[in-house]
Amino acid sequence: MTYFSNEVRLVKATDEELPALVRAVQEAFAPAVYETFGQRDYGPIPSDEEVWASFHAPGAVVYHIFHGQEATGGVVLRIDEVSGHNILELFFLSPNYHGRGLGLAAWRAVEALYPQTKVWETVTPYFEKRNIHFYVNKCGFHVVEFFNAHHVAPDLSVPVCRDGSPMPGMDEFFRFRKVMC
Repeated sequence: MTYFSNEVRLVKATDEELPALVRAVQEAFAPAVYETFGQRDYGPIPSDEEVWASFHAPGAVVYHIFHGQEATGGVVLRIDEVSGHNILELFFLSPNYHGRGLGLAAWRAVEALYPQTKVWETVTPYFEKRNIHFYVNKCGFHVVEFFNAHHVAPDLSVPVCRDGSPMPGMDEFFRFRKVMC
């Protein structure tokens, strides 16, 4: 399935393309961790296991985001066609394409592709100010929950670095919701 807009197109990823998308996700997510917590050997961010779990979650659909002929990022969704309550698992653009409006165009393409959605939800770590701005100020999501030491997510398992220490910043994050009209 492919969706076109004037600026981007979403192209469903094949199983053969998923390993390359794992690396693309990690290349897009790691810089914010390095900028916030410094360079060290964290291992892949997010881990291979976390990305593959998103790809294979119930209802998961994985798309490339293209601008022209260039692959600029990707999106992983969990679609529940019965309830219309859908989850944005992963959304990423290569850092080379930040600030060009492609993220918003891609999000609008996702919404157009799934018009039956009643509610979208996603999460992002507290330190990802760029993501928070994007989801709230650009896409119309609302912060509905802040998970932290005093309000722990029910399914929280903090990722670990290669040395076994907890991945910094991954124990506090926001949950966002967008109710569709």
